[in-house]
Amino acid sequence: MSRILHALDQNAERWALLVFYVMIVLTMFIEVVRREVFAYSSIWGEEIVRYSFIYLAWIGAAAAVKERGHIRIDVLMHYAGPQAKALLYIFGDLVMLAVAVVAVYYSMETVLVSAKFGSVTHGLRISQVWFLLAVPVGFTLVIIRLIQSLLRDLRDLRNGNAVYEGDKLFD
Repeated sequence: MSRILHALDQNAERWALLVFYVMIVLTMFIEVVRREVFAYSSIWGEEIVRYSFIYLAWIGAAAAVKERGHIRIDVLMHYAGPQAKALLYIFGDLVMLAVAVVAVYYSMETVLVSAKFGSVTHGLRISQVWFLLAVPVGFTLVIIRLIQSLLRDLRDLRNGNAVYEGDKLFD
């Protein structure tokens, strides 16, 4: 069981991102072929691509938080010592955690209203709740990754280790 949880911790977002990315590419390919070869297109194809992209974005945000690959202004980090750098990362994660908790709360209101009134999508004719859940699910994953990041940073600060800065996107 521990190995399964470790594998999920390491790769859950990657697998989910792969699934949604493949879904987008395959659906777009099918829709292009249908439109160009058969002169027919469907409304459901566009909806699958749109909602897959929304899930892709929110799950990708959680993956970026995990790897510290999200956009940030780190000019101060170049001049800060290891302890100050750790404190700045902890402060940033706490602010982001507060924003994520507020976002989960308010996005769940939208989901609950949609469930109450039974709204459905235009093309797929399934409950819109499944697609509106992308925001609270994504922010919940962000919260989980932020808590992991905070615990890692606090451990590094206590042990005097250099704080994890993530991989550089550009040099």
